[in-house]
Amino acid sequence: MTAEIYFSNNYRDLCEEHGTGAGFQFEFSCGRCSDTWRSPFEAYNSGRLASWVGKGVNAAYGLLGRTGSGVSSAADGLAGATYGSSRDTAFKRAIDNAQGHFNRCPRCTQYVCNRCWNAGQGLCLTCSPDTAAEAVAAQQRGLNDTVTQRAYEVGQAAGSSFDVTAPRQLVCPHCQTETRGTPFCPGCGTRLAQQQHCGSCGSEVPAGSAFCPGCGTRR
Repeated sequence: MTAEIYFSNNYRDLCEEHGTGAGFQFEFSCGRCSDTWRSPFEAYNSGRLASWVGKGVNAAYGLLGRTGSGVSSAADGLAGATYGSSRDTAFKRAIDNAQGHFNRCPRCTQYVCNRCWNAGQGLCLTCSPDTAAEAVAAQQRGLNDTVTQRAYEVGQAAGSSFDVTAPRQLVCPHCQTETRGTPFCPGCGTRLAQQQHCGSCGSEVPAGSAFCPGCGTRR
């Protein structure tokens, strides 16, 4: 019966089947902080040997003006025949080794590193946060919330004097500069968002007018 394999999601396969770097290695990651740990590299000698055989045969046949692709393919085939089982065995060894670097939380079932583990409670720090750290964080949240509320109240007081009915143009129609609600364009000096009614006589003033058509007051 095949042994049950954990770490089904939070690992990365770094194995190589062919070449001089053929071998088995796996990278496991913490489910909380995402820090990684790599298993020791295990050389896959059959894959390395196949690469050496292929290079040697092709070099020898190249002197004769021929290719040794058949011999190289045979060597690769022999290496490939044992690669799968060798990888599974190496993976199981890597998992056994990883057990010493990770802890499985019984509540959320995540594998976490030792830094993210609350050993006293037997749970990860997500499920069982450190009490002292939570107390300090709560104090800071309380401080921030109080300051935010006080600043909000100051803003409310300042807002009582802000004329919310005054027309404003946020972009100058002449040069397209952003005005941030100023009465004159900071880019070209054009007067913006003029009142639609005369401040002296109350007559309606057409947009772009320099003087009130009702009383002649300059805009």
